Amino acid sequence: MKDLEVINSYLETQASMCFSVLYSRYASKIYGKCLTILKDEAMAEDATQEIFMKIFLNLSRFEEKARFSTWIYSITYNYCIDYLRRKQKQSNVFSDDEIEKAADVAEDDVSDAALMELEVRQLRNILDEMPPGDRTILLMKYQDDMSIREIAGILNKSESAVKMKIKRAKEKAQKLKEEFLPTIR
Repeated sequence: MKDLEVINSYLETQASMCFSVLYSRYASKIYGKCLTILKDEAMAEDATQEIFMKIFLNLSRFEEKARFSTWIYSITYNYCIDYLRRKQKQSNVFSDDEIEKAADVAEDDVSDAALMELEVRQLRNILDEMPPGDRTILLMKYQDDMSIREIAGILNKSESAVKMKIKRAKEKAQKLKEEFLPTIR
């Protein structure tokens, strides 16, 4: 059965088996995303359970505007980022308003090729040092191969704001690369 068929069946019958099917399809993916963002196995396990509770309680609100997997990713991303904001009370150098006002086409000083040339070990070290929001947006773009439009929908930001966030995250990655390169070799 496709996701939509399972969802509709669950909404009609409230059969726990239907929700179990969704859980088995997506639990490891959600856990992996939580682990990537939260960087702690216990927190990622707890977050996965909390996210599935949100999915369970809000399944009737799924409107099919996007794929079910995108809807789940959005819930996962928002849950993890909200958790980190509450926990760490991180401060951003740039406010969301400043990012929204950025030019529609941000000039990109760091090419995609420069990021792709990094060895996996180097990339892992650099990503570990980046703030969670920056790390996540780069992973959404390059690991998950999401479009700017999909990322904008998940983050509830304009496409130009997403482009600016990606540009700034790439610049931070480039700086970290330059700092790490002597010690990694």
